[in-house]
Formats: sequence, structure tokens, C-alpha cells
Amino acid sequence: MGAAMSTGMVFDIKEFAVHDGPGVRTTVFLKGCPLRCVWCHNPEGLAPLPQLMRGAAGSRLAGRTYTAQELAQRLNRQAAILQACEGGVTFSGGEPLQQAEFVAAVIDRLDGLHVVLDTSGYAGEHAFQQVVGRVDLVYFDLKLIDPAAHAHYTGVDNAPILRNLRRLADGSTPFVIRVPLIPGVTDGDDNLAAIAATVRDLPGLLRVDLLPYNQAAGAKYRAAGMAWTPPFDPSRPLNINTTLFETANVKVSVA
Repeated sequence: MGAAMSTGMVFDIKEFAVHDGPGVRTTVFLKGCPLRCVWCHNPEGLAPLPQLMRGAAGSRLAGRTYTAQELAQRLNRQAAILQACEGGVTFSGGEPLQQAEFVAAVIDRLDGLHVVLDTSGYAGEHAFQQVVGRVDLVYFDLKLIDPAAHAHYTGVDNAPILRNLRRLADGSTPFVIRVPLIPGVTDGDDNLAAIAATVRDLPGLLRVDLLPYNQAAGAKYRAAGMAWTPPFDPSRPLNINTTLFETANVKVSVA
């Protein structure tokens, strides 16, 4: 498939987003994810194909095919306002690197917009480099450092993620590490200390963002006709320990 013919599957486009990178942004959510995190709050982003979401406001189809040209044109129409608000475009998901070819083709057609890649880091080397080399900033998730715990709670091995983290640090693209704080799963001191130790000396690291668990996940599963049975207690108080990062000389913030 040539780049001109590149198409992708998008399940949402959120305008005026303020939590997905610097300034005011348009966030493109790409469908399909190789991870199955037990706390995922975008269940409609997991499967690569469109699916029906049924809610109080009626039904909607989550998933629409765009050509790279079509999506870039839509984003470019907002370029002036995004630039005026010191923002840009963020590619999220799902896992945008599942559609690396498409994302790269869209980025190549953008009119000087600041681009953020929001990724789990789980991808092959070619897909990873193909997109990272085209963006201005990477938001890189680190969930669990212990390999067995990572496999248990996300369904995948974290070795490819840690390899891509090293590739990222070896490159020239600045990055933010994002840690979803899941009660009793990722928020333990041992895991947070291991994350701090993993990232402390990486060149290009701007900071670590701790992201408290999103309580709204359950309703989305019902809308998608999927079961929501978290193997953790969502109401348990979070352990938000920034000291572990500060003592490792890592800049940290709670999002």
C-alpha cells in the first residue's frame, strides 16, 4: 500500500483537549491495541474494527475509516487556532503505533503543527522509529516494571516496551513518562521506585506524570456491550508517592 493510499481506523477526534500535550490540542484516537490492561478506560479502542456504542444519548458507531489525506485536511483546518493556543495534534488510542504507516502519512501532510505521540511503547522497532522520528514530543506509558506483573495485568511482555524506551532515549525526541496509578496494581512503592530507577538517567526525559485512576471506565464498557470486572478495588485510596521520584532526581507531577 503506497503512502498516498494509506487509510486508518479512528474511533474519536477530540477537539480543544487540554490534557494531551502542550497548549490546546486536537486528539486523534486510533482503533486497535495489542494490550489488554485491566483498567483500560477506552475499551472501544481495543478492537481494530468499528463497534456500536449504546448509551443514554442513543447509539453511535465507534470507528471510522479515514485516508491520510482526508484526516490531515481536517486537522489542517484547525492549524491557525491550534498554533495560536500553542498547541497542536496528539495521536492516541488504542495504540497509534498499530497504525504506524497511516499515522506517519498523516503527519507528513500536516501544516507545521506540533505533534505528540501518546503510546504504550509496545511496537516493533520499525513502527516505533517511523512515527517517533516525525513527532515533536512523546508521551510514553510505563505501567509495571516487573515482567510477570506486567504480563498478568496487561496481557503482554514489557521487554519490547523497555527496548523502545531505550531507543527513545537514544534519539533526539523529548519525552514524558506517564504512569497510570491503579489502586493496588501500579501504585505500590516498589513499582514506583522501579520506574524512577528505570528512567532517572535517560537523556530527553522532561518529567514523569502520575495519572490517577479514571473512575469513569465502567460506563464505557456497558456502552460497548463488554463486561467490566476489574480485578482490583477501584475505590481503594491511591498511593501517590512523588517522593520516590524526587529522591531519584526525577521531575514529577500529578496530572
